[in-house]
Amino acid sequence: MTQADTVLTLVPGQVDIDTLRLIYRDGVGVRLDDACQPAVRAAADKVTAAANGADPVYGVNTGFGKLAQKRIAPADTARLQRNLILSHSSGVGDPLPPEVVRLVMALKLISLGRGASGVRWGLIELLQDMLVRGVIPVIPGQGSVGASGDLAPLAHMSAVMIGEGEAVYRNERMSGAQALREAGLSPIELGPKEGLALINGTQVSTALALAGLYDAHRAFRAALASGALATDAAMGSSAPFHPEIHTLRGHQGQIDAAHALRVLMEGSEIRESHAIDDERVQDPYCIRCQPQVMGACLDLIRHCAKTLEIEANAVTDNPLVMSGDGGIISGGNFHAEPVAFAADQLALVIAEIGSITERRIAMLVDPALNFGLPPFLTPDPGVNSGFMIAEVTAAALYSENKQRANPASVDSTPTSANQEDHVSMACHGARRLMDMNRNLEQIVGIELLMAAQGVEFRAPLTTSPRLQAVLQSVRDEVSALNEDRYMSGDLILAAGLVRSGNPVRAAGRDVFPRLTGGME
Repeated sequence: MTQADTVLTLVPGQVDIDTLRLIYRDGVGVRLDDACQPAVRAAADKVTAAANGADPVYGVNTGFGKLAQKRIAPADTARLQRNLILSHSSGVGDPLPPEVVRLVMALKLISLGRGASGVRWGLIELLQDMLVRGVIPVIPGQGSVGASGDLAPLAHMSAVMIGEGEAVYRNERMSGAQALREAGLSPIELGPKEGLALINGTQVSTALALAGLYDAHRAFRAALASGALATDAAMGSSAPFHPEIHTLRGHQGQIDAAHALRVLMEGSEIRESHAIDDERVQDPYCIRCQPQVMGACLDLIRHCAKTLEIEANAVTDNPLVMSGDGGIISGGNFHAEPVAFAADQLALVIAEIGSITERRIAMLVDPALNFGLPPFLTPDPGVNSGFMIAEVTAAALYSENKQRANPASVDSTPTSANQEDHVSMACHGARRLMDMNRNLEQIVGIELLMAAQGVEFRAPLTTSPRLQAVLQSVRDEVSALNEDRYMSGDLILAAGLVRSGNPVRAAGRDVFPRLTGGME
């Protein structure tokens, strides 16, 4: 990978998870390394020959799905591919966010650039020029079952390339033809198999799962900071974070989570004030078992990152053009089962982080559990309700996420006259992660507010320098709750804090586990 003028050069098959995050988070343009041109052109030549040959080749000189037995004359090839895009542009629902669509386009480029799809280099050039110039297709979010690829949503992306559909250009929604024209681009007439290569693939499911992965990892790190702050607010013990406890078990995620919690709490006056002769022998699990729960979540996040990195570099359309003297062979790489499983695992992670966080929130407002803090963290309980209903909101959001954590991958519904009789449901399984992460960000934001309030009640004792910086990042946005006020705005600001990453940056990014292993 190289970067110049905010355009990344990608080597298909070698794009790592951090580069994909740049595309998603920073909106950079991408181009494929020119070294992949010979393989792309050779595959396109094979497809052209097959389209003019006598032997039937699925999707090249035949119809699609149950219509594969229908032979298509060479003169009808262009119409076949155009009709494929138009008929499959059957998505519904709210459009996918622009940053997800950009990632979809980049993933499709990577796949096509492997030289097994049989498209012309000119088609690749148009797609990458759209990305660089900011022509973003409008892709409805619903309509894919995750096999035979993300047909409907990818058709909406492809429709813009042929001058149909809709796109956003310079923040204005317009027809695909107008968007191309205003960007100085021209629509393309599709050649043999090109429409099929564009819509047959897992790129929408994968992009949504990657977005869910990145946002879940960001919330995970914020939850480590809020959890450490809540531990100090409740005068919890840092002894369960002792390194040997975790090396004795051996899970790397658990070791890394314990290290982060331990470092975050180093130097806390609050902790030292009750380190000896504390009447409590053990803290509740939501405090004591943070490394075990968060570590297991981290291990699963990292596993999903590896799966999605492989999928992002994969060729997932059908049929595929084999290298060398190989032919054009039908297979099933469009089946998004690996992505569906990753999305289901991420849903579990998001729900569990919210679960343990919600339990700490409930502990902080409960005078029976919070070790001397006032009820509902208000200085004047009774006339003031304090954080009473903020805790209820956290419980409601966690409950939503718990319901959404049910697996999508086991819910196959046969389609296409039973030709596509087992499907992955990866696309909506991954799309739900957006809403689940928004809920999780709010839950963690509520904990940040409550933990900051609780630590301030411990004055004149202070928390650790790193956690004091976290607390200050909260106070930069939301003032202490000295008496009841309209709460919704505070909660929205708190969720925004998690999305911004400010508490993590304040504590020092070097404390927190990386997505790809190790610490920052």
